[in-house]
This record gives sequence, C-alpha cells and structure tokens, in this order.
Amino acid sequence: MSVSPPPPVPASPVPPAPRLRLGIDLGGTKIEAVALDPGGSVVARQRVPTPRDYLGTVRALTDLVAALERPLGVQATVGMGIPGVVVPETGLVKNANSTWLIGQPLKRDLEAALAREVRIENDANCFALSEASDGAAAGARVVFGVIMGTGCGGGIVVNGQLLTGRNLIAGEWGHNPLPWPQQDEIPGPPCYCGKQGCIETWISGPAVAADHTRVTGQALTAPEIMAAASRGEPGAVATRARLVHRAARSLATIINVLDPDVIVLGGGLSNTDGLAADLERDVAPWVFSDRVTTRVVVNQHGDSSGVRGAAWLWG
Repeated sequence: MSVSPPPPVPASPVPPAPRLRLGIDLGGTKIEAVALDPGGSVVARQRVPTPRDYLGTVRALTDLVAALERPLGVQATVGMGIPGVVVPETGLVKNANSTWLIGQPLKRDLEAALAREVRIENDANCFALSEASDGAAAGARVVFGVIMGTGCGGGIVVNGQLLTGRNLIAGEWGHNPLPWPQQDEIPGPPCYCGKQGCIETWISGPAVAADHTRVTGQALTAPEIMAAASRGEPGAVATRARLVHRAARSLATIINVLDPDVIVLGGGLSNTDGLAADLERDVAPWVFSDRVTTRVVVNQHGDSSGVRGAAWLWG
C-alpha cells in the first residue's frame, strides 16, 4: 500500500524588517538626530546648527534625515521634539521660544518634504517619555519629567503614554507663579509670557544667574555658580540654597496635584551635584501629606534624552 507523502508545511511568513526609529531634537541653537534600533540602541547620530529662519530650518531637518538614512539604507519612522506645540486644529506651531517657528505649518511642510508621516511633540514631553520608557523612571506608573535649563518646562507620562492635555500644555509648570513666595520674591521678575514671578523666572539657568547677580553683583553662568557652590564659596552656596528652596516649593505643587511616582530632573541644572537628593528631602514640608515617597532622580540619558524620546513617539 502506498503512503501519501505528508502535505508540505506552509512556508513561514517572512518577518518584517526591524523598524528603525529616527528622533530629532529641534533646539534653538542645534538640531540633534539619532537613529535607534528596535532595542533602543543608537546606531547613528548627527548634530547641525539650527538656522534662525523657518525655511532654512525645514531644509536642515530634511537634509539631516537624509544624512542619517542614506548610509543605513533604510527609511525610518521620524519623531521630533520642538520647543512648542503643533495645534491639531490649525497645524500651526504655538508657544515656541524659537520664535521663527510660531504660526508655521511645520508638520505639514516636513511631511511633504520627507513624503511620510512625522510625529511632533513638545521637547519636554519627549524628555519625559524617554526617561519613562528606558531611563531613570522606567517601570514607574506616573512620571513627571522636569526641564531646568534655558527654560523651565515639564512633561507627564502615565502608564507609558504621554499626557498632553486638552490645550496641549500639560506639564507646563514653569508658567505658574512661584508658590508660597517670600517677601523679597514679590512680585517677581518679568517673564516673556507677559506675567511676573513665573517659576521659570526663578529656577531656570538664566534665572539663577540673574538671582546671583542681584544678590552678589557677580556675573556668572549657572554652571559656574554651581561649581563655585561645590567649592564652598559663600555667595554661590547661598544662591544654590535659594534655588533648592524655590524648586522644592514648585515641585510640591506638582506632587499635590499629580502625585507622581517619580520626578526626573533634566536640563543643565540637573547636572548640579546633589540637587535631586536635596529636592527629594526639601519638598516634603510643602506637600499636603504626612509622608512623601515620590522619588526625585537625575535623568539617565543626559542631553540625548529628548532626542531619544522623539524617536519613541513611534512606540
């Protein structure tokens, strides 16, 4: 008796090629781009100066994408962080401190130039997403990412997803008034937003430098002040103490409203030795709770956290 051969085993479908994610951080002075493999490792990186005009910026972004993709021989997904937001109803940029972007259809023009979808988010949101995805807050349920640099912004990630808010301003803690102001903090310095005494006018890098100059008469940058404080120079030590006190009050309002598991510090001031530990300790007296277990930590990915978060917009 003949035995029929077994039916052929269907060929396994060819798995799709691993997706390459390209992230861009559009800053006021430089544009950084990275390409991440599926595991999150950086396989290519490049930086270029930021043109100070809109059309030049679009051309620079297009050329940068091509420069990263060409040697890799693959078309990547593209995510970008910008110092502002794109309004869905109009497609135009608002709230950008790179003012040449304001009112421009950046998403539409870049998608036309690249012939693909581009996902754009606020740069502080990208920072928070990066640190929540595979950084200092990985595994935490609610994360607040803080930028304390040239400006003072923030981003919120809940269960791995960005929380942007109805008005696209979730996390913008820097444009609230400094909480529990002392007598010498009223009404506070003027802010570019048109108000006075915003948190950004007290605890951003330029604000710390201005505060130091007002008190000591010395014109130093924030990194120079923090370095002097680490050497024990009295004026710088006092400036650092005022920064900690003001930032602790400011973060306490975030904990009172959001109650995050982790607060991740970013921006140039996050490099200050011991700042995270000082804030974790000093925030407690201002929080509406007899026990505060929110962790305050320094970011894991440094200056590249925002650009990595932009790549992770394609999760």
